[in-house]
Amino acid sequence: MELIPNLPYDVARECLLRSSYKQFPVIASVCRGWNREVSLSEFLQQRKASGHSQELLIMSQARDREPRSGKIFSSPEYRIAVLESGSGLWTELPPIPGQPNGLPLFCKLVSIGSDLIILGGLDPVTWQASDSVFVFSFLSSKWREGAAMPGVKRSFFGCASDSDRTVLVAGGHDEEKQALTSAIVYDLAEDKWTFLPDMSRERDECKAIFHAGKFHVIGGYATEEQGQFSKSAESFDMSTWLWGPVKEEFLDGGETVSAPIYATAGENGDLYACWRGDVMLLRNNTWHKVGQIPADVYSVAYVAVRAGMLIVIGNGKALAGYGGATVGYICELNSFQWVKLETDAGHVQAGCFLEV
Repeated sequence: MELIPNLPYDVARECLLRSSYKQFPVIASVCRGWNREVSLSEFLQQRKASGHSQELLIMSQARDREPRSGKIFSSPEYRIAVLESGSGLWTELPPIPGQPNGLPLFCKLVSIGSDLIILGGLDPVTWQASDSVFVFSFLSSKWREGAAMPGVKRSFFGCASDSDRTVLVAGGHDEEKQALTSAIVYDLAEDKWTFLPDMSRERDECKAIFHAGKFHVIGGYATEEQGQFSKSAESFDMSTWLWGPVKEEFLDGGETVSAPIYATAGENGDLYACWRGDVMLLRNNTWHKVGQIPADVYSVAYVAVRAGMLIVIGNGKALAGYGGATVGYICELNSFQWVKLETDAGHVQAGCFLEV
């Protein structure tokens, strides 16, 4: 099959591999052959292997609302902001159809392949918990609605992706503010949810990561322990469909008044945490302080580790409400030197990384 007339297949495919992700919707619309080619998982894998992939930092970020009929809004609406890590260019995704007030507040962001998945959150007007799932394809540049999260409507849950095809959700609280032990898993390809076995403990406002082949749920608190974050963690093994034993002192040292923000370091499996102004590294089952977060980062919203670099996105002290500038840094893990990012204004609630 000729992808480009009069060009060998390998040469034509190389042309497609070198295209910017922004051109994918146009490429996919040219013909069925090109659409099929860029939709293959092997195509994305080869882009990464050949060094032509583009890394995108994606954030839920506040934007001032446009006044309507003389109304003044006390809170902003949240949109999806995208930073191209290679060029430093900031862009904004189109709004979700049927969501005139922006993203749900405190929604979760995860990525699988070339898709961004937005889960749950609170309605920006009524503040009611949402069970919604929205998926944005960077191949088609279009939104679609996924199957709603089953069971009780939950908020402030832990959420993580295995970066392959599934998203795992655990804990949080229901509409009666009761902390939850339940967990569910979403298959993106089949647009289907499945219930997992319950965790051994209630975990409201927990953190979740997919690390070393397992889904780890960390911290959180029970209904009767409002705001008293646990130091424990438990892990779900997808291969056995079982939760492992609770690790009581997963977070060691001092009182735990808030949950750390975690990030994995990819293939070597290092686990980093940003906590109480420090950067911590888990080594031989013990947390070690390896650096300090820059002082102008008042609260950390998202952390990622990419190719020997730690990326920290947070909000400055001016963001006690919603206004002011977002603060972002990249740290070389070998030297632990911080370099400040050029960032757009607007409070950040969540983030994820996507390589396409």
